[in-house]
Amino acid sequence: MNEAMKIIKPGLATSVQDLGRKGYQQYGVVVAGAMDDFALQAANLLVGNKRGEAALEIALIGPEIMMLENTVVAICGADLSPKLDGEAISCWKSYFVEKGQRLSFGKPNNGGYAYLAVAGGLKTPEVMGSRSTYVKTEMGGYKGRFLKKGDYLETGFPSSKLKQLSGRSIKITKAMDYQSRRHIRVVLGPDRQGFTEESIQQFLTSPYKVTPQSDRMGYRLDGPPLDGEADIISDAVLPGTIQVPANGKPIVLLADRQTTGGYARIASVISVDLPYVAQQRAGNELRFAAVSVREAQQQYVKREFLLQRLNMAAGKF
Repeated sequence: MNEAMKIIKPGLATSVQDLGRKGYQQYGVVVAGAMDDFALQAANLLVGNKRGEAALEIALIGPEIMMLENTVVAICGADLSPKLDGEAISCWKSYFVEKGQRLSFGKPNNGGYAYLAVAGGLKTPEVMGSRSTYVKTEMGGYKGRFLKKGDYLETGFPSSKLKQLSGRSIKITKAMDYQSRRHIRVVLGPDRQGFTEESIQQFLTSPYKVTPQSDRMGYRLDGPPLDGEADIISDAVLPGTIQVPANGKPIVLLADRQTTGGYARIASVISVDLPYVAQQRAGNELRFAAVSVREAQQQYVKREFLLQRLNMAAGKF
């Protein structure tokens, strides 16, 4: 491992994340991990890493980073106006970066979370099989916290020669445009019986705005309140579970969600649409549409096929 990156400016909330701390929810351990798991995986594959390697999650206002070794980087997810030595670079593409060069970010244009992957992956200590940061308990990542000025990050060894890893790109699709207007697909339930049919229809036809009270745990939505039995016996929650507390305002649970919950669950966002939700900012509007479990599975398989194609690729997409 090498000290490969120095944090010159930390940004708003920059942390080390991978795909999360899985297998410990029965003990009350939060999964954490990337808010946008597709963008993290894509960034890793562009620089020759395994899909679940640790990378930097950059929230809205990006850091300034000096590279201490020659390497290859890729930034996927939100367009936060990335620059290399002051020159604009593109998202969803890998770049060769020389020792001493600086990565920085500017105006946030599209989305809220960007992912910076480095060839070899970030090598912070593993905690329960993951390098993901969970700030509330100071677990994982870099000392269990958001990055600060003067921090140094180590990386592993690249999977190939750096020149072979640079210049890869993914064609930007509608799924990567977080400003596009589209419905969020959900599977209704499992507590559908606790809501009136009028509330179900209201949920599926009314717009809901992301509120400023949202965070990595969940996005609180503002819109027409939903009538139903708010309290249930505590039960499991998943990424994308939509809870409805007593005030009737939905909450979409995300990466730092709790392991169980006592609010009725009106629906769950399907896996492939969850990154789009995570990339929305306060004030943005969400609309929901019900789909079957079968359709949710088909969409997941389709996305998985895309990631596997990228994994096998030696050139550009």
